[in-house]
Amino acid sequence: MKCIRILVSIVCACLVTVAWGQEAACTGCNNWSEFHRTNMLRWNPYEDVLNVDNVGRLTLKWSFTTGQVVVSSPAVVNGMVYIGSEDGYMYALDAASGAKLWSYRTGNEVASSPAMSEGVVYFGSQDHSVYALNAKNGAPLWKFKTGNWVSCSPTVVNGVVYVASDDANVYALQASDGTLLWSYNTGFYMDISPANSPAVANGVVYISNGTDDLIYALDANTGSPIWTYNAGFFTQSSPAVANGMMYVGSNNGSLSALDPATGAVLWSYSAGSVVSSPAVSHNAVYYGAADFKVHALDAFTGAKAWAFPTGGNVHSSPAVANGVVYVGSSDHNVYALDADTGAKLWSYTTGNSVESSPAVVNGMLYVGSDDKTIYAFGLN
Repeated sequence: MKCIRILVSIVCACLVTVAWGQEAACTGCNNWSEFHRTNMLRWNPYEDVLNVDNVGRLTLKWSFTTGQVVVSSPAVVNGMVYIGSEDGYMYALDAASGAKLWSYRTGNEVASSPAMSEGVVYFGSQDHSVYALNAKNGAPLWKFKTGNWVSCSPTVVNGVVYVASDDANVYALQASDGTLLWSYNTGFYMDISPANSPAVANGVVYISNGTDDLIYALDANTGSPIWTYNAGFFTQSSPAVANGMMYVGSNNGSLSALDPATGAVLWSYSAGSVVSSPAVSHNAVYYGAADFKVHALDAFTGAKAWAFPTGGNVHSSPAVANGVVYVGSSDHNVYALDADTGAKLWSYTTGNSVESSPAVVNGMLYVGSDDKTIYAFGLN
């Protein structure tokens, strides 16, 4: 029996090794290609460099100064960082050095966070347009004109770009050429924030409207409405879909879990106005609020796990990787917190509010600041 137990242990160890090897070999898995990664979870399950034991040793590796505030959040793909600035440019920087590889000027501010798919960068501009650029050199591929600002961050799924405009419409565009596939008019000016991006899961587009207090579930193929949920106050947070639930924050001061099929409320937790989009990792939901705190809740019950106090509003959406929560605050700081306890592991003070949401890739942390700067941190 002892020999059998030993043999079983060896086989299990080999299977685990193979599984980890397959995960590590997954080409491109450690990229952070959109504002939210998959289903708006804002979780990088492939980060294996930074952890709770060494994140306290993060140091500034480089910074890049733009001409205006940076509320856009970075996409990091194949050694390049893509991020917009309110100076009207979309920038591509070398992820290791911060050197500018190219920049593309739009007709107005770029608050939208970029989405990168199949070698193309998609983003919105306050000049009322959605852009598609060649990711390698910044050459324009197509532009789609809407009726108002596009602060919303696009989501790209199965060759379709989903994005909302302040003209009250949600759009589905062909990723290859920008052809309009469908649009859904909410009937209300949407007041979409840079932290608002559609979550697309199981053939459904979930998006919140910053004006009419509603969360929408639309058929991803046709744009037909499936259900709406009235949050009771305007909502600028992006939904996240996981664990058979859809999580979303509202300026009514709550983070709620809804049934993604019906919109029925499963649980709700009140703690300050929520612009920050929730991050979901394992059994926890993390988000920032106007009560100057970062919150962690049980993903299944909504029970409070911990709350970390900062010195200002937390509009930045957390990023979670390898047991660490990364988030910015209007107190000018970027924080790294223990995901289990909320204990502060590291912080860095920038020159202004940090509304941009971090991305964590290959042992590096990237984030923008209202001090007009893009920062990159890593270990020595």
